[in-house]
Amino acid sequence: MSRRRILVTSALPYANGSIHLGHLVEYIQTDIWVRFQRMQGHEIHYVGADDTHGTPIMLRAESEGITPEALIERVWHEHKSDFDAFGIGFDNYYTTNSPENRAYCEEIYGSLQAAGLIARRPVEQFFDPVREMFLPDRYIKGECPKCGAKDQYGDSCEVCGATYAPTDLVNPYSTVSGAAPVRRESEHFFFRLSDPRCEGFLRNYTQQAGHLQPEAANKMLEWLGAPGDSKLADWDISRDAPYFGFPIPGTLGAKFFYVWLDAPVGYFGSFANHVDRRAADGIAIDRDHFLKPGHGTELIHFIGKDILYFHALFWPAMLEHAGYRTPTQVFAHGFLTVNGEKMSKSRGTFVTAASYIEQGLNPEWLRYYYAAKLNATMEDIDLNLTDFCARVNSDLVGKYVNIASRCAGFIGKRFDGRIGAMAHAAPGAGTQPSLLEDMRAAQASIASLYDAREFGKAMREVMALADRANQYVDHEKPWELAKQPDQEARLHEVCSTALNLFRLLTLYLKPVLPKLAHEVEAFLSIPPLVWGDAASILAPGHVIHPYRHLMQRVDVKMTDALVAANRQSLPGSSQAPAGKTGAGAATATGAGAGAGAARAMPPEAASAEAETNAKAKATGAKSTPPAAAAPGTLTIDEFARVDLRIARIANAEKVDGADKLVKITLDLGTEQRTVFAGIKSAYAPESLVGRLTVVVANLAPRKMKFGVSEGMVLAASGDGPGIFLLSPDDGALPGMKVK
Repeated sequence: MSRRRILVTSALPYANGSIHLGHLVEYIQTDIWVRFQRMQGHEIHYVGADDTHGTPIMLRAESEGITPEALIERVWHEHKSDFDAFGIGFDNYYTTNSPENRAYCEEIYGSLQAAGLIARRPVEQFFDPVREMFLPDRYIKGECPKCGAKDQYGDSCEVCGATYAPTDLVNPYSTVSGAAPVRRESEHFFFRLSDPRCEGFLRNYTQQAGHLQPEAANKMLEWLGAPGDSKLADWDISRDAPYFGFPIPGTLGAKFFYVWLDAPVGYFGSFANHVDRRAADGIAIDRDHFLKPGHGTELIHFIGKDILYFHALFWPAMLEHAGYRTPTQVFAHGFLTVNGEKMSKSRGTFVTAASYIEQGLNPEWLRYYYAAKLNATMEDIDLNLTDFCARVNSDLVGKYVNIASRCAGFIGKRFDGRIGAMAHAAPGAGTQPSLLEDMRAAQASIASLYDAREFGKAMREVMALADRANQYVDHEKPWELAKQPDQEARLHEVCSTALNLFRLLTLYLKPVLPKLAHEVEAFLSIPPLVWGDAASILAPGHVIHPYRHLMQRVDVKMTDALVAANRQSLPGSSQAPAGKTGAGAATATGAGAGAGAARAMPPEAASAEAETNAKAKATGAKSTPPAAAAPGTLTIDEFARVDLRIARIANAEKVDGADKLVKITLDLGTEQRTVFAGIKSAYAPESLVGRLTVVVANLAPRKMKFGVSEGMVLAASGDGPGIFLLSPDDGALPGMKVK
């Protein structure tokens, strides 16, 4: 295997708000991938930074009576503390308000200007005559032109749902000063994304295999339009003073780079700072090998799907025409929902990272839960708090830690902490060298899943191995062997075998659970595990430390307290948004959002949401609030919480000791689930294999006598005899949603 050299980044969180559980989807996903690559022996540089410029930063600092620099310094420490608590292992965490970033911004801008890709033209905007500043849309309020509701923002009405331009507002006023804004013209600077050179490059770059996920590449075709009929629009990259950011060279401080230009360049600024810091420690890294083309290195970005437009169009086009390397891959992920709904302050599900820690929850519980949910697509994931408790307790405590807790004490008390020889026979469980070899053989598959970001599949494979290890312990019953003086040697073998299996499971879980893995390494008295260690074992005579409990169970009272601590009563009117805004920009501040959600999409970012809003504006469409549900009925929102999926029955078998149950293995396309269904009276298990059915996919796992059931298949029954499994029409595929 050749050694890879990779520069990895996550989206930069905006320095105007706290890190929340939605943000952590991205940082945890990135960190797991980075840790796995490091365990493989690759050269990895993982850098990040706070995104620090823009109007919201300037105004918030002013409202607090401090400088913007003081504000972003304080928030940087808050963000860094949150990342450290969740084990996010940045090599360098920096700021976009840095001399390194400014130098790169000016150089890239100069190169684009020399290439004829910078244009200037007048733009008309609302202007606050009191504050003497141009106003982003979200800093303008007035009466909705559709329904007349007062105090509505300059882009959409929260009462009727209409969208419009700020110039359409009736009796508009500035939320900054309260003054009536006036329309004023100003010269702006544009990156000529519509230039044929940019269009030609992007048509090739976005469709080359590997740069983007398939669904992202398809979205690029929508945004690019048909050849000869491009939809690309030039990108406004300037803002007028007063503004907190970098002045555009040659404008005498009257114009500033729009924050969305200097934010991605901040990746390079942070990496440059990292290189300089390592050089001070005597470690040389050639930055051009990672930032310029032709050196066999990789540049990989992890982002939320809401900022795909910037990272797959603007950013590569800027880099290509400024002489820098383009991203090797852009990995986009979906948003986070909590209990099937958008994160909500009123429901207490808009949870900050700091609050999670303050309530005493283990960060590695969340790391594991996210890993068990994540895949390589842009699908949203749901944090179901009931499922969270059940899955962590079942997988981490009941399966993984349970192996060590049931066997390590015997090694310490009966054998002076010394590992014995591996067991050579295990009646009913196969030979244990075979089980160990099976675990070792899984290394390649698990590695492939980690590399492909199919973490959920990797966790299921690891837990299937944990099940087998537990079956071995259950069968051998070391607690029974310990009561029989003539079984001392057998007890030593069984417990030593179990701890060797536990060590391998720890190796496979280490990218997800780095802190717990470190504690296991200390307990087992072994060096830090690397991926190649699957070939070795705890040799006979190796001495381990006394066992101490490694992980506690999640108590549902803890998640209840977490929700209660974050529940807020929303005021009748809201303040200017915490998310980043710009002229003509719609803000996405994140309920249920990923790490990039605090940034506003520009008007030229034709996302599905923007397209919908544009259609609503053109037709004058209004949204109708849902009617209250009658007693005994569901609202559409309540029904939407039930995640119904098509599943293929991959296997079905009888359950020994159960009169009604059939154990079913379901293939949901991206994962497999085990479900126990009470349909034995109606179906022979072998007749079910290959059939398609419908499963409730977000039902909390249920621990039963015979195992854990991870969903529910749907069947019909009535007053008469018979159970009838639901099946879809031909053409349905595993994983499809039932709506």
